[in-house]
Amino acid sequence: MTASLSDVEASALAAVDEAGIARLLLELLAVPSVTGSAAESEVQHVLARHLKRMDLDVDLWSMNLPELRDHPRFPGSEAPRTEAWGLVGGTVPQGDGPTLILQGHVDVVPSGDLARWEGDPFRPRVTGDVVHARGACDMKAGVVAILGALAAIREAGARLRGQVSAQFVVSEEDGGLGAFGTLQRGHTGDACIITEPTSGAVMTANAGALTFRIQVPGRATHGSTRYVGVSAIDAYLPVHRALAHLEARRNVGADPLMSEYPIPYPLSVGTVHSGDWASSVPDLLVAEGRLGVRLGEDPAQARTELEACVAEACAADPWLRSHPATVTWPGGQFASGRLPAGHPLAAQVADAHADVTGGPRPSERGAPYGSDLRLYSGAGIPTLQYGPGDVRLAHGPQEQVRVSDIVTVTRALVLATLRTVGTKS
Repeated sequence: MTASLSDVEASALAAVDEAGIARLLLELLAVPSVTGSAAESEVQHVLARHLKRMDLDVDLWSMNLPELRDHPRFPGSEAPRTEAWGLVGGTVPQGDGPTLILQGHVDVVPSGDLARWEGDPFRPRVTGDVVHARGACDMKAGVVAILGALAAIREAGARLRGQVSAQFVVSEEDGGLGAFGTLQRGHTGDACIITEPTSGAVMTANAGALTFRIQVPGRATHGSTRYVGVSAIDAYLPVHRALAHLEARRNVGADPLMSEYPIPYPLSVGTVHSGDWASSVPDLLVAEGRLGVRLGEDPAQARTELEACVAEACAADPWLRSHPATVTWPGGQFASGRLPAGHPLAAQVADAHADVTGGPRPSERGAPYGSDLRLYSGAGIPTLQYGPGDVRLAHGPQEQVRVSDIVTVTRALVLATLRTVGTKS
């Protein structure tokens, strides 16, 4: 510890249950809560039972999907779904202190190629201190840290002046429906910590990400007479080269919080589909990808730049000039977000981390990916990210997290929470 602790802080840290944290992580990882699946709803009910056992004021509700989708600020979604459950557990305030939100998403991305995994992605594999499974670091470890911190504070008998609101949300991976619906229900606060994997850093800003679709026409014919047709694959190539030039231009002079990344605002084409028969010249290519949104940039401006880039590429090509590609914006639409400069939450979390590790205060930086941060900051709630795990391992077959890292974050959350909401003697 680098600072003297109050009696209640020392008691709460002593109450952190390391074995319980490991057990809960394994329990949650065994639920295959892929975005949009029935298990995504299942894990919310599992978590609700844990919150109720801590005597929290629990709000578990089925979201009105048609109403949310019709909202003018709906953040978009990609996964088909027929239901979405919101879950919030709140402590009972003992005074007039502020409300601190501790937030985590419960959905995970699909496992991908099973041959690349060592065993079932949803049967956690433990190797010493390391737990391997889909969702281990992104972000069930962060969810467990929130629950572990709340359990320790309760076990210590701390009387909180303000309130802690634990918010567990679905659909983060495909746009943020869960967080959006939670905020629309009226669950708000004075500050928010999202326990996304940050490798011990304090993330005070997020770049955004917009999903785009580009459709490139061709002219179909038999493969033996391809010279009388136009391959949509060939027609797409100048567009693809133009996108690479656009990415380079958009990454000039990046914000200092993003300076450590080789490409702060990546533009990536993730899927390309073309053709329906091997001996036919394809008459359509559909490319989908994500466009990084710069810190503080209006997403509408980012869309305009990409659309202009594609239009310019078409104007310079003999075929596309008269048969232009079209750009649409389906799926998740993540704006950027940022903690206000000088807000005390960053220092409180950094100090708490230093106090539990005995090391230096962690670095402050921005994240190159979109997250729920922009929804909370957009609602006027100062928000940052701090959580266990390395985001570079997320979404891949080597996804893992160290239990010791979860314990460190849990302890830091205990101190940050107590210091933010205040305690009564």
